[in-house]
Amino acid sequence: MASSSSYSTIHHITFFLFLFLILSYQTKRACASSSCFKSIIGFGDSLADTGNLPHLYPSEPPLFFEMPPYGETFFHHPTGRCSDGRLIIDFIAQYMGLPLVPPFYDGKNSSGGGSVNFAVAGATALPDSFFVSRGVEVRHANISLVDQLRWFKDKFLPKFYHKPSDRQNFLKASMVLVGEIGGNDYNHALLGGKSKELVGTFVPKVVGVISSAIRDLIKLGAATLVVPGNLPIGCSATYLTQFKSSNQSDYDPKTGCLNWLNKFARYHNNMLRAEVDRIQKKHPHTKIIYADYYNAAMRFYLSPHKYGFAKGALAACCPKCGPYKVDTRVLEGGAKACKDPSQYVSWDGLHLTEAAYRVIAKGLIKQSYTIPPINSSCA
Repeated sequence: MASSSSYSTIHHITFFLFLFLILSYQTKRACASSSCFKSIIGFGDSLADTGNLPHLYPSEPPLFFEMPPYGETFFHHPTGRCSDGRLIIDFIAQYMGLPLVPPFYDGKNSSGGGSVNFAVAGATALPDSFFVSRGVEVRHANISLVDQLRWFKDKFLPKFYHKPSDRQNFLKASMVLVGEIGGNDYNHALLGGKSKELVGTFVPKVVGVISSAIRDLIKLGAATLVVPGNLPIGCSATYLTQFKSSNQSDYDPKTGCLNWLNKFARYHNNMLRAEVDRIQKKHPHTKIIYADYYNAAMRFYLSPHKYGFAKGALAACCPKCGPYKVDTRVLEGGAKACKDPSQYVSWDGLHLTEAAYRVIAKGLIKQSYTIPPINSSCA
């Protein structure tokens, strides 16, 4: 039989072990929370717009994505998002334990000085004058990345942060999401009939504008920036429909995507990532993260059933519309949708479903599709 002193020793060891574990856990939580983000600042296009465009350009009848079935999955009504539900920026906010990021132009022109989103559906990186000079139609004016950055610097910051130190503290505690942006610079031109050779000359200029925005944000005090690359546009139902080819060698046999368009997207991404690396070397105390949207998405184009996309990855969510199920009436509003969008990757031909955006966002936060990795302890 053990003595009372043995019981006492065991009791003390157990107590101190328990105390040690509690203190270790609290220390770990404190370290994690001190390095996490208090807000998200967003720039970009329809892949990130949480509702700016309808307030900037109210129309009658409403814009197509202001009408059902848009928003049906999560919000149960249209929100100005170009999807059936949440976008990548929404999932990132939720993974970080933050509220969904409100649009800056939300009817009140205010976010309370916290998370704020300047992304606008249809936005380009380059200014409108660039496209006018090349005969490329831009549907909505003055919403480019240059304009979005100006709203942030001239309207948002002066309203909520009067002192330079307050602005720097706000930016230091924020994740700044610079994009995705640039896709529409190519979409407007390619889908408008411009040659791939001409549009290829846009890429260095697009990357240059994104680079300039990153450097401006660093000067303002941004400490963590996430810069997404382009999606595999050769897998887009709209592109597959417009550039349908009788030559099977134009298609990737593993995915059915158009090779030349995906090659174009990789060209943009490689140039953008090289520029991000160059800026990072010049600003070692700033964390600039390249978000690999292309390969995070390519997983479900290669293996759609593995990720729950029972209807495949290429056809859009319109049951009786053409070979790639793209509803050409979508811009008129009231497009028909499939019964279960979660089984599809493509929502309306250009934009993805909430289910697809969830896979991409999870790849960024919890897997290896950001370089360097995002601080996953915040999620």
